[in-house]
Amino acid sequence: MHPRVTSSKPAAPEPFSQFTRWFEEAKARVPIDPNAMLLSTVGADGRPSARVVLLKDFSPEGFVFYTNLQSRKGHDLERVPFAALTFHWRELERQVRIEGAVEPVTGAEADAYFASRARGSQVGAWASRQSEVLERREILEARVAEVEARYAGATIPRPPFWSGLRVRPDRIELWTARVSRLHDRQVFRREGNGPWQVETLFP
Repeated sequence: MHPRVTSSKPAAPEPFSQFTRWFEEAKARVPIDPNAMLLSTVGADGRPSARVVLLKDFSPEGFVFYTNLQSRKGHDLERVPFAALTFHWRELERQVRIEGAVEPVTGAEADAYFASRARGSQVGAWASRQSEVLERREILEARVAEVEARYAGATIPRPPFWSGLRVRPDRIELWTARVSRLHDRQVFRREGNGPWQVETLFP
């Protein structure tokens, strides 16, 4: 087991206040996609897979991203509904590591977010068979043209295979770089909807 000590002076009694402050600082100082996060999943065969996605909403209920549910990550999370998220803000010398169960957002949440997307992104959601083999770029371009023609002059509805997923955390680590690699690591853990417990880890 890794050595741990319980922190007598936690950053906050729960991790979301601290995450909110850090995220606001990241938006002010990180020039491109401060909401980018590494999403790690596990397939039915036990193999891990990771890719960068964008955080679109967060609250004490969890961290939300949107995707084609028929993509590799969608299939992974359908079979093994647990994920890890990692933010790395180099400009701030901070990381946030999040782990937890994954659940779908409501249809109303997904519809509202889809309606807010640029029309080109809405078209792309319908046109792309995400993670499937694409033999020629022209096939994708033809699918885009077909979707554009189908919904010309009309509102584009959300595809039934496209929605949001919420990572409901039970572990959040707030990591800050220090000299000589003696980093600060505050870890918040909880079981179910119980209170958060905070610990300090050795770097």
